[in-house]
This record gives sequence, C-alpha cells and structure tokens, in this order.
Amino acid sequence: MSNISSSTTARATENKIILVTRKTRLEELIVKYNTVGQARFYIEHLGGDFATYQDEHDNYIACVSAAESSLLRLARLQNIDRSFLPNMIFGRDDIVIALGQDGLVVNTMKYLEGQRIIGVNPDVQRWDGVLLPFQVRDLPRIVPEALQERRPVREVTMAMARLNNGQTMLGVNDIFIGPKTHISASYTIQLQERQERQSSSGIIISTGLGSTGWMKSIFAGAAAICQSAADELPYELPPLPLPEPGNWDARELQFAVREPFPSKISSATLVRGQIQEGSKLQVTSLMPEHGVIFSDGIETDYLEFNAGLTAEIGIADRRGYLVV
Repeated sequence: MSNISSSTTARATENKIILVTRKTRLEELIVKYNTVGQARFYIEHLGGDFATYQDEHDNYIACVSAAESSLLRLARLQNIDRSFLPNMIFGRDDIVIALGQDGLVVNTMKYLEGQRIIGVNPDVQRWDGVLLPFQVRDLPRIVPEALQERRPVREVTMAMARLNNGQTMLGVNDIFIGPKTHISASYTIQLQERQERQSSSGIIISTGLGSTGWMKSIFAGAAAICQSAADELPYELPPLPLPEPGNWDARELQFAVREPFPSKISSATLVRGQIQEGSKLQVTSLMPEHGVIFSDGIETDYLEFNAGLTAEIGIADRRGYLVV
C-alpha cells in the first residue's frame, strides 16, 4: 500500500481518491521466479511468447503512472494494491478508482460502504471492460463530475452470506459455498419449505451482475450435456436457456448446485432456484473440515464452513455504486 501526495498543485477538492491497482502477470511471475530473466526462461522454455507478458506489463505501468499524474492535480491520492482490500478502511467521501480488468471493480466494490467507484480500462485492445466505461484520458473530466455528483451512477445489488456465528461475506458477482479442495461437499440445503441433504461440488449464488459469469458457465455445461444425451433418453428434454445479461440492481438472486450426486443419503432435486427479496437460502454444513465460503473469485478471503455452521444467503442491504 502506498500514499502519494502533492503539495505544489491546488487541488479541486479535499476528498481523497483511492486508486486500486493489481499486479500484472509479469509481476506475479517475478514473485514466483525472482527475476525477469528467470520468468522469461520459464515462459519461453514452455513455448510461450514472453513479449505479450512484457507488453501487457509496460502498458499497465504506463497507465498507472499517467493516472497518478492526472489524479494528483485533483485531490489527495492513495494507491493500493488489490491484495490490501480486505484490510482497507475507506473514508465516507472517498472516490475509488479501479484501474484494471472488470474483476478488479468487482473485487473492490464489495469492500465499499456507499462510496462510488469508477472503473478504468487500461487496455481496450485486451479487455472487454463491461464495468470499465472509462480510459485514463477521461479522468480529468470524469473525476470532478463524480465529485460534484454530476455523473450518473448504476446501483448494483449484492448478495450476503451470514453464518450462525455472526460472520458475514458479501458478493458482488457471486458467492461460492462448498469444499476448499476437489472433494465433495456435504450439507443440507433449504429454500422455503423445500429441504434436502446433498453431496456436490458446491453451490453458486449469483447476483444480477454476475448472472453471465460463473452462473452462465454452469448453465452452458448443463445445456451441452443435455443436448449430447438427448438421443439416449426415452423422452424429449426441454430447452435450457442461458442466463441473459441481468439487471444489475435486480432484487433477486439465482442459485445452482454444481455436480449434485444422488445416493442413498443424498438427493439432487433442489438444484436451481431464485432467492427473492425477504427470503433466504439456508445451507448447513455436514463437513468436518475443508468447507469454505468465498465470493467473487477471491479464495484467499474466505469463511470456514465446517460442521455445526449454518449459512443464510440473501440480498444484502449494502449496494454498490458504479459511476457511468
């Protein structure tokens, strides 16, 4: 985590800007292999093109530098790496800027409490940028407008898992409940009056924003399996539509069970559904160890979910606010 400040330029506001960045793929390789040379040897030894890693890194570092120079003219600036987000305390009036891929916006948003976030795409040739409507060159115009609340904002519904020991986990895209490793998860699942014991690879609970992410892959896999098996079944299967791009502010969650396994003690009928506002999906762990709950792909920031713990998953009171 680093603080960057300037005393030579009159600032447009006393609000603080938090610039959230992340390590490039090259930086992650250097962490693993110690030097650029060793990282290059590893990639090229396996037949990879190291130049793509270097170009991506150089472009990102240049964008970070340009963003810092631009933002220092506007306000006090603090630059933090994504890895510090779980321990970061954001000020009430901070403006937060995520400079990276869409996932960085999602990773950052769940740690905010009402602060607006601006998504900046550092490389429009590489990243689609669904949540990144701006580029670095837009910052001198966008940030003052956001500070003066003259920019439109899209609300984003979040999910929340609450354990019976008081711990909570927010999810912007999705929440995963299941095993920490590649073993089967054992639990009971209940939605309203329906309840059953299951053994599976885990449960995905998705928001409207995340409906075309991990949840879409589950639907795509199920649809492909059904299609390939259709000729072997004695009846015709109905079509299984893929999730459409969801309303980001929809007050509804979807859930799906991954690879449910029916047996003498486990069932596989309550495998998909919606969690409406005011209702909860309840999951009780039957796993002596290795049970976890994490969200938005950040496996290192997780809650233990072992025997004796019950999670209630529903729509969170907290919402995200993306500047557009």
